[in-house]
Amino acid sequence: MKIGIKVGDVMTRNFVSARPDLLVLAAVKLMVKKRVGSLVLEQNGILKGILTEKDIMWALTKKKDLSGVKAGEICTKKITTIKPSADIYDAIILMRKKKFRRLPVTVNKKVIGYLTLKDIIKIQPELFEIAREGYNIKWPIDKEKEKEPEAVKEGMCDECGNYDILYNSDGKLMCESCMEDLR
Repeated sequence: MKIGIKVGDVMTRNFVSARPDLLVLAAVKLMVKKRVGSLVLEQNGILKGILTEKDIMWALTKKKDLSGVKAGEICTKKITTIKPSADIYDAIILMRKKKFRRLPVTVNKKVIGYLTLKDIIKIQPELFEIAREGYNIKWPIDKEKEKEPEAVKEGMCDECGNYDILYNSDGKLMCESCMEDLR
């Protein structure tokens, strides 16, 4: 199934990038300042890696001190890229298959853009359903449905002592009023 929209038409052109020799702390500061969850690491326009929040968290669990560590040492180096001429549907399928939320867009190994799920959803919101199938992405309403407690039985509330219909909350039997106080 082709959608008829090219990756190059919707990709982020002004993506945030850095050199692989940038210290991790400086990379984190840059990510916070620019409000991004990842950095494209490139040298002379050539893609060297992607540094994500997840990469940083993994590094923190392995090493307590990242003060002298460079972004290129902990980044994801095995990177899947896509061409700007590819159909957006192919990008979605690739992202789902690899469980990536972003793809660098390259021509002759040079990074010219960055495609994110957000870019795709922005241009065609109905593509969200196709894109989300491979991820654990939920609408806020889905989360609320998950939280809906089911009545267990009638009895004394473990919290307030009132006799009422009880709901199980982490092993405690509570009335609806006490459950609402927890929210």
